[in-house]
Amino acid sequence: MEPISLSAAEIAAATGGRLLSGDAARRVERWSIDTRTLRPGDLFVAIRGDRFDGHEFVATALAAGAAGAVVTATPRLPEAGKGGPAPLLIEVAETTRALQDGAREIRRRSGTKVIAITGSAGKTTTKELTAEFLSGTRTVFRNRGNLNNHIGLPLSLLELRSRPDVAVVELGMNHPGEIRTLVGVAEPDVRVWTNVGDAHLGFFDSADDIASAKAEILEQARPQDLLVSNADDERIHSRAQWFGGRTLTFGLSDRAQVRASTVHHRGLEGMTAIVSSPAGTFEIDTPLLGTGNLLNILAAAAVAIDMGVSTGDIAARARSVKPAAHRGELLRLPGGVTLIDDSYNSSPSALKRSLEIVAAAKGSARKIAVLGEMLELGEHSSRLHEECGIAAAQAGLEVLITVGGEAAERMAEAARAAGVPGVVHAAHSDEAIRVALRRVRPGDLVLVKGSRGIRTDIVVDRLKAEFA
Repeated sequence: MEPISLSAAEIAAATGGRLLSGDAARRVERWSIDTRTLRPGDLFVAIRGDRFDGHEFVATALAAGAAGAVVTATPRLPEAGKGGPAPLLIEVAETTRALQDGAREIRRRSGTKVIAITGSAGKTTTKELTAEFLSGTRTVFRNRGNLNNHIGLPLSLLELRSRPDVAVVELGMNHPGEIRTLVGVAEPDVRVWTNVGDAHLGFFDSADDIASAKAEILEQARPQDLLVSNADDERIHSRAQWFGGRTLTFGLSDRAQVRASTVHHRGLEGMTAIVSSPAGTFEIDTPLLGTGNLLNILAAAAVAIDMGVSTGDIAARARSVKPAAHRGELLRLPGGVTLIDDSYNSSPSALKRSLEIVAAAKGSARKIAVLGEMLELGEHSSRLHEECGIAAAQAGLEVLITVGGEAAERMAEAARAAGVPGVVHAAHSDEAIRVALRRVRPGDLVLVKGSRGIRTDIVVDRLKAEFA
C-alpha cells in the first residue's frame, strides 16, 4: 500500500489555510520543521518558537528542494527556476496549530490504532514495553525518544503515513491544558495513565493539581475507547470514573484487574511475579529492576491482553526486555564497576524508587550515588531534596555525590545528617566527574540520576570510559 500523501488543497482544508501559490493538486508525503534535516519534496512548516522563527528559513527550505511552506505571512521567496513549478505556499492562522491539524488528518487516514501514554514517570519505558508486547502480531510504530509535546507529538503522528497497525506514543506536559491539546491531536483509541508523581511540581500548587492536569487524558473519549489506569494510585483511581469509555486497571492491589502478586525482587538480577488477568494467570520473569518497572510491565501487559496478545507471548517478551537508554540501565563495566544509569531525568518519587533498588542490592559492593538536582520543583524543592537525602542514607550509601545548586546542597546536608559517611557536593557535572573518578573503585555499585538540565549523563559516559 502506498504511503499516505495529501494534496495542497487537502492540506489547506485540513489546516484551515489558504493556498497562495502552487498547484492545488500537487501531493506532499513528508513534512519538516527543520531545514537541517529537510529532504527534497518535504513541506516546510515555519514554526515560531521562543528562540527562532521558521519564517526566516523559508527561502533556505525552498532552495533545499522543499515542495513548499506553511506560513502565517507571505515571506520573500527566491524566484523559481526556469520551467520549475511554483512552490506551494499555504497561509494559516498559526503554524504550530497547522502542524497539529495536518498530523491529525494523517492519523485519521492511516487507520492506525493509537495508544497514548501519560504519567509522571515511566512513560517511555511503558511505551517501549507496550510496543514490544504488540510487535509479535502487528506492525508497530513508537515515537522516537520523547517527542511527546505540542510539536513532537504531531511530528510523530505524521510518520503514520506508512499505515502501521499500531502507534504507541507519549503525551507529556508541565502545564494545565497541554494533555487536552495532545489528546485532540492524537485521538487515541487506548489511553494509559501510569501514575501521578511530583515531577514539574514547581508549575502546580500540589500533586492533586498535577493529577487534575493529567486527567485531561480522560477527555474526548468515545464509548469504544479504552483507559488502562493504575489501580494503586488513589489520585488516578478517583478520577478514572470520569472516563467515557471502557476501563482496565493494573497494579498490586486487589482491585486491579491485571494484578501482580508473589513478587520476588532478585536484587540486580531482576524480579519475578505471578500476574492474574482477564486472560488467565501467568508468571513474569524480567531483568528490569524495581516496583516501578513492574507496574510499567503490568500497564503494557494490560494493553496487550486487551488487544488479544497471548499471556505466553507477553511472558516470553518480558524475559528479554531491556530498559531504554539512560532509564535504569544496568551496566556491568569491564573494570569491575556495576553502574545503574538512570541519568535521563529525575523527580523525587522516581529517585526514591531508584534508591530502593540500590538498597535491595545484595552482596558486599560499596553503594555510591551521583545524584543531580531535581528541577521544576518550585517552592517545594528544598523539602523534597532533603527527603531524598534521608532516603539516600536509608539506602545504605557509603558515598553520595550531589550535583547542582542550593537544592542539591540541601540534599547533601540531609544525607550527611542522616548518616551517609562520605558526602561531597559538586556545583556541576564536570566537577562531579572529577570527584567520582577519585571515589569510585572496582567492586562498587554506582547509581547516577538527575534532571536532564544537570547533565549527569556525562558522568555516566566518563565512568564507562574509565572502567572500560
